[in-house]
Amino acid sequence: MKPYEKFVENILGAVRSSQGKDPLAATAIIQEALTAAGLMGGAASPASARPAAPAQDKAASFVDLNPPPAWAAKFRRQTAQPDGTNTDTNTGAGTAMPDWVARFTSNLPGQGAAGSKAIDATTHGPGQFLEGSFSNEAGTRNYRLYVPRKPASGPRPLLVMLHGCKQNPVDFAAGTTMNLLAEEQGCLVLYPEQAAHANHSQCWNWFEGAHQQRGAGEPSLIAGMTRQVLREHGGDADRVFVAGLSAGGAMAAVMAASYPELYAAAGVHSGLPVGAAHDLMSALNAMKGARKKPAAAASARKVPTIVFHGDRDATVHPSNGDAVYGQFAQAAGVKETAENGNGYTRSVARDASGQVVAEHWLLHGAGHAWSGGSTAGSYATSSGPNASREMLRFFLQQ
Repeated sequence: MKPYEKFVENILGAVRSSQGKDPLAATAIIQEALTAAGLMGGAASPASARPAAPAQDKAASFVDLNPPPAWAAKFRRQTAQPDGTNTDTNTGAGTAMPDWVARFTSNLPGQGAAGSKAIDATTHGPGQFLEGSFSNEAGTRNYRLYVPRKPASGPRPLLVMLHGCKQNPVDFAAGTTMNLLAEEQGCLVLYPEQAAHANHSQCWNWFEGAHQQRGAGEPSLIAGMTRQVLREHGGDADRVFVAGLSAGGAMAAVMAASYPELYAAAGVHSGLPVGAAHDLMSALNAMKGARKKPAAAASARKVPTIVFHGDRDATVHPSNGDAVYGQFAQAAGVKETAENGNGYTRSVARDASGQVVAEHWLLHGAGHAWSGGSTAGSYATSSGPNASREMLRFFLQQ
């Protein structure tokens, strides 16, 4: 058998073996085939071969479906120390890390200085940050719940926050600073946690058909958890909202479309539209912007939605933000207005009665990170409009 024929056979075998597996496992199988063919150990491209990315993109490198590949481990890494010096790790390899590899892995949890930042407890607010769990036929998921210290004057609004890949509730709360804003407004904030056994990268499985519908899979777990917290903590059933980042943003859109009677509004930051993918390969294509046109469920049109997306997002293509906005703004008589602000363009869609049905914030120069957040958490940037504050404003107006 000729070398190229053997290579094709190996790749096809890897693709067949990866079917039905989670993104991390599937990627590992394909990488093994590429390594065997000698295609994973080539020399890195020089940094000068591409234009430099904005500083906030470097601070927000985020890979939704995959961890750093195995070949990145051979490079020497420099980690910033509190005294301002740098310490080498992985020094046994003796090979300096190329700039493009450093940018790819610099802000993943556990990778260098960004991954080792301590989270300041003050970012989680003065109230209680409780732990809990919920179970049904689809499984069990843990959660954290923020209960404001400020006494309640009545049933509290409830905001459900869905983290992105490689994140957890504590990290996500720190990066979005949502607890601090919830304290001001007297809101409960629920942070469901994806289980590692459900997805090795702790991504919500928004791209699988089993987790895109009402009454099954992860949507049933999140909805059930939402109802449990409403009952047990004095939540206001008329003021329940769902929001998320990246994979969490995509799942927030799924939740709004699947449970329009439960969620009064939704927020999607750097996410994807409902039905944009049905498996791993279509998810990767959708993230690049090459997705099929998803059919908008009738229920999706009933839930007001606010969308944030950076126009320099290299992980989830900005066209996905446009698609989410269009999907939830599809209503008879929609009238749209737009305004240009400091670093953003905000589009607002209203129905025939003048009621706002959707907002889209296109963040100029922004990458894949929560806008106006805190670097105490991962995948957040302090620059840009405060997405958390604008989401709460949008939600509480509904």
